[in-house]
Amino acid sequence: MPGLIRSEDVDAVREQVRLDEVVGEYVTLKPAGAGSLKGLCPFHDERSPSFHVRPSVGFYKCFGCGAGGDVFRFLQEVDHLTFPEAVERLAQRAGVQLRYEEGSGGPRRQDVGARQRMLDAHRVAAEFFAEQLASPGARVARRFLAERGFDRAAAEHFGAGFAPEGWDALTKHLRGRGYRDDELATAGLVSRAQSGDRVYDRFRGRLVWPIRDVAGATIGFGARRLLESDQGPKYLNTPQTPLYDKSTVLYGLDLAKREIARRRQVVFVEGYTDVMACHLSGVPTAVATCGTAFGPEHIRAVRRLLVDDDAFRGEVVFTFDGDEAGRKAALRAFEQDQRFTASTFVAVEASGLDPCDLRLERGPEAVAELVATRVPLFEFALRSTLERFDLDSAEGRVQALRAAAPLVAGIKDPALRPEYARQLSGWLGMDVDDVRRAVAAAGRSGSPGGRGAERGGRPGASRDGGAGGRREHGGDGPPQHGRGRREGGAPHDAEAHREGAPSEVRPPTPDPRDPVVRLERELLQAVLQAPAEVDGARFDALADDAFAVPAHRAVHEVLRALGGVAAAGDGAGWTTRVRESAGESLRPYVEELAVAPMMVRPGEGVARLAAAALRELELRGLLRASAEVTGRAQRAEAAGEAERAGELWAHAAALTADLQRLRAESA
Repeated sequence: MPGLIRSEDVDAVREQVRLDEVVGEYVTLKPAGAGSLKGLCPFHDERSPSFHVRPSVGFYKCFGCGAGGDVFRFLQEVDHLTFPEAVERLAQRAGVQLRYEEGSGGPRRQDVGARQRMLDAHRVAAEFFAEQLASPGARVARRFLAERGFDRAAAEHFGAGFAPEGWDALTKHLRGRGYRDDELATAGLVSRAQSGDRVYDRFRGRLVWPIRDVAGATIGFGARRLLESDQGPKYLNTPQTPLYDKSTVLYGLDLAKREIARRRQVVFVEGYTDVMACHLSGVPTAVATCGTAFGPEHIRAVRRLLVDDDAFRGEVVFTFDGDEAGRKAALRAFEQDQRFTASTFVAVEASGLDPCDLRLERGPEAVAELVATRVPLFEFALRSTLERFDLDSAEGRVQALRAAAPLVAGIKDPALRPEYARQLSGWLGMDVDDVRRAVAAAGRSGSPGGRGAERGGRPGASRDGGAGGRREHGGDGPPQHGRGRREGGAPHDAEAHREGAPSEVRPPTPDPRDPVVRLERELLQAVLQAPAEVDGARFDALADDAFAVPAHRAVHEVLRALGGVAAAGDGAGWTTRVRESAGESLRPYVEELAVAPMMVRPGEGVARLAAAALRELELRGLLRASAEVTGRAQRAEAAGEAERAGELWAHAAALTADLQRLRAESA
C-alpha cells in the first residue's frame, strides 16, 4: 500500500495550479467584482449563477447548494475522485513529482490511484489507435474517412484511429506498458471471455474515435464497423465504467467548450462524423451524445458552459434527420426544452441529409446555413403536429386544435404561451379566443403536454453512435440550511472521514441582513481574503468575546489559535490553514467567508473597509467594558468600598477616553 502524499508536495501542487483555470474547464466564469468570478454551479441545477471562485485565496463556494473547497475538493466533487487521485492528477498537470511517506523516491507505477491508471491506459490506447490509422491494415478506415471528406489533418484533430483486426493487439500493447488484465477490463478496454480466464480487445477492425471529458482526458471510445466479417453492431461504444457514463458524456465537448462559451450557442448533432463536419464547416459548437438519448445530465453539462440565465441567454440548436424518425426525435426534444432558459431551436434539412452528407454534397457553407436557418422548437413542434391533420376540413382543424392545445399549455414561459396560442389560431384559421380557451382547458386537465414538460423527455435516439430533480437555487446570499451530499459525490472533507469521530454541532448560519452580522462578516472576510490589508496588531488584540455572532466567534477562536493575522505572513496558504483548522461543522462557513464578494464601495479599498469594521468592534467592546466597569463601580460604592470604587471609576474614565478617541477617528 502506498503511504500518504507528503504535505509539502500537496502544498506545492496547490500553489502551482490555478483554481480558476481548473474550474474554467467545466464552468464558464464571469467577473463578479474585485478578484471574484462566478458561474453556474456544476453540482446542482440553477438558473442564476451562485457559484463563486476567488483565485487569490484558492477557494470556491456555491451560495445555492453550499458546495465549497479548494482545487482538490473541486476535482473530487466534479469527477468523483478520492483526495489522493485529485492530487495526483493536478501534480501531473503542474509537473510536480509527488513523494510518499513510506518508501523513497517517487511513487511506483502500481502505486498511482486506480482511476489515474485507467486514464493513463486510455491515453496510451488513444495513441495506439491513432498510430494504427497509418498502418497498411487500416486502408479501409482511411477510405471511409476520405469518402466523407475527412483528410489526415481532420483525423488527427479529432483523434480518429484504427483498432487492428485480431483479438489482442491492444491488449498486448497495454500489457507491455505495465497494465494488468483486470485493470483493462474494469476500464472497458478489453472484454472477458465467457470462461473468464482470458481477455480480448473490445474494439477490433474498426474506425475509432476517442471520447474525452470536458477537460480533454480520454475516458472511452466509439467505434464504427468497417468489415463485412464484423457481425457486431454498427457502432460500439465503451461500456459503463468508473470513467465513462454515457448519460453525462458529450462527444466533442472538449473541442467545442470555448466556442460554446464565446458564442453562447451549442449545436446537438447525431453522430461523430456530424460533429467533425460541423466543426470543419464553421460550426465549432457542435457536440453529440454517445450511444444514448439526450437527457438531463447533458443539459447540465452545456448549461454551465452557456451561463444560461436571464442575464446571459444562450442558444441551443438540435439537428435531426429530415425523415420521420428525425421529426419524432425533434418532437421528443420539445419536452426536454422546458429545462432550458435558453432559446431552443431545431434545424432539419428538408431533403433528409445529415451535416456530414450535407457538407459532402453542397459544401461547408450549406452546413452553416442549416444552423443559421433554424426555427424555434415550439414552432417546429406545433407545425409538425398540425401536418398530421387535414386543415382544409372543419373536422381536421378541430382535431388539430385538440392535439396542439396541450403543447401550448405545456409551455412554461408565461410570455410565450399566449403568443403561441395566437400563432396557432393563425395556422389553423380559427378564432384566437377559441384557441385560447382550448389551451386553458388543456392546462387545467393536466394534459400530456403539460405533464411531459414537467417530467422532461428523452429526445433523440442514437444514430452514428451519437446523440440521438433536483431543487433549484439561486442568488448570491449564503444558504440558510446545511448542505447534503451530492449523489455519487465524494465525502465533503478532502481528508478521509474518521469513523466514530464525535459529531460537531454547526453554529446556525448568520443572516447577512442583520447589521451586526454584516459588520463582523466583512471583517472576517477581509482577514481571510486579504490579511495584508488588515491591521494585524489591532485585530489580534480583540478580546475573545469581541464577536457577538456565535459562528463568527468560532471563526475568531480558530484565527487566535493559529496565531492571528500576524501568522498569515504573505497570505499564501493562509486560508487553507484556517479551513483545515476549523472543525467539520464550521468549515463550510469558513469557505463561504473566504469566497463571498466583499462589499467594497467605489473608491474604498479592503484596508479601509477592514479598518472601519475594526473600529466598530473596538467601540462595541469598549461600550460593553465601560458599562460593566461602571456597574461594578456603582455596586462597590453602594457597599461602602470607597477605595475599590475609586479604582473602578478611574478605569471607567480611561475607557471613556478611549471611546472618545475612537469616535474621533470615525468622524
